[in-house]
Amino acid sequence: MSGVLSRWNLLRTEEAAKEILPCCGSRAWANSMAFSRPVEDVATLLATSDRIWRDLSAADWLEAFQSHPRIGETERPRESAARFLSWSAEEQSHAAESDDSLKQALAQGNREYEQRFHRIFIICATGKSADEILANLRHRLNNDEATELREAAEQQRQIAEMRLRKWLAE
Repeated sequence: MSGVLSRWNLLRTEEAAKEILPCCGSRAWANSMAFSRPVEDVATLLATSDRIWRDLSAADWLEAFQSHPRIGETERPRESAARFLSWSAEEQSHAAESDDSLKQALAQGNREYEQRFHRIFIICATGKSADEILANLRHRLNNDEATELREAAEQQRQIAEMRLRKWLAE
């Protein structure tokens, strides 16, 4: 068992939920993860996370989405933890490093997405170029509401998995 998991397993439930919240952004997910302890290994942690995430309500998913900055923007939600801000900046590094015309196209795509779906565009951006992110955004604008909610939830699940791995490596 990792040292992080060992320590996390010993925390009070409220403290454990607070510590893991930046990995996802949904309080219901973080609370359920804390109540699922003890967790013995990484595989169990990730499987538990996936199970809990898939069983959450759409409102819980939307809460997690709201914890993210827009793709390509540096402004972050005010309530985010320092750890979350660091991870988010790292995940979006390719979008942040893009040229001005690409940044403007991402900003326009974000506005279109928000008008259509009434939430920000969520993508697991790690390892994706700004061009890839923009192409994905434009493609997903064609989804119906139910399809897009499931796709955004899957992207958030991937983000949470990567962040859990980073958290364990700290």
